Amino acid sequence: MLRAFLRRPDPDHIAIDHDGRTFSIAILRRPTARRVTLRVSSATGAVILTLPTRSSLAAAQKFAQAHGGWIAARLARIPERVPFEPGATIPLRGVPHALVRREGRGTVEVDPQAATVTVPGEAPHVPRRVREFLQREARRDLSEAIATYSDRLGRRPARLTLRDTRSRWGSCTARGELNFSWRLILAPPIVLDYLVAHEMAHLREMNHSARFWALANELCPNVDAAEAWLKRHGSELHRYG
Repeated sequence: MLRAFLRRPDPDHIAIDHDGRTFSIAILRRPTARRVTLRVSSATGAVILTLPTRSSLAAAQKFAQAHGGWIAARLARIPERVPFEPGATIPLRGVPHALVRREGRGTVEVDPQAATVTVPGEAPHVPRRVREFLQREARRDLSEAIATYSDRLGRRPARLTLRDTRSRWGSCTARGELNFSWRLILAPPIVLDYLVAHEMAHLREMNHSARFWALANELCPNVDAAEAWLKRHGSELHRYG
């Protein structure tokens, strides 16, 4: 007990070398962890080493070092990030659009024929303006879908909140508040529509029972297609911005 009490605090990260590369690994202790585990976030590329409270940091580092090849392979599978900068191509409602900057003031404009999103203003402000534009578009599409399903269900959510969550695309609280990732605006419309139908169904069935899925399928005809798209491409949405 005294030895555990006197143990030095863990560093936030450790570094390991593999095949000429250095990987930074985040350290996370969890009392509920039963063994040392290693994972690579498909959304951010972060490498995380989780270990039980009493595990030796030195032993955990050796564990990570022994898995250097696995880390390298997992990182190689993660697509490169695409910043919101002029010249970049991002999906808007599932359709690739090129980001274009122009001088002067004004609003962000979309040309469906040319498949461009034109952003006015100085270059340093482009990333923020693109993000704000996408969030506005997401809120608009989400609000329209919510209105449609509210009429069909006879129930309306207490609140709509946009987030940038990594693990969940949408959620419904016990108070009837809906939360969605603004990144759904990057996906095909059937995906956003399905997520709204899914969370709206929770206003009636706060569970994932057979009755819930029956209601979700009744509301939305694209459940299977949207679920399949998210499983295959969902993590890619986090590479933008």
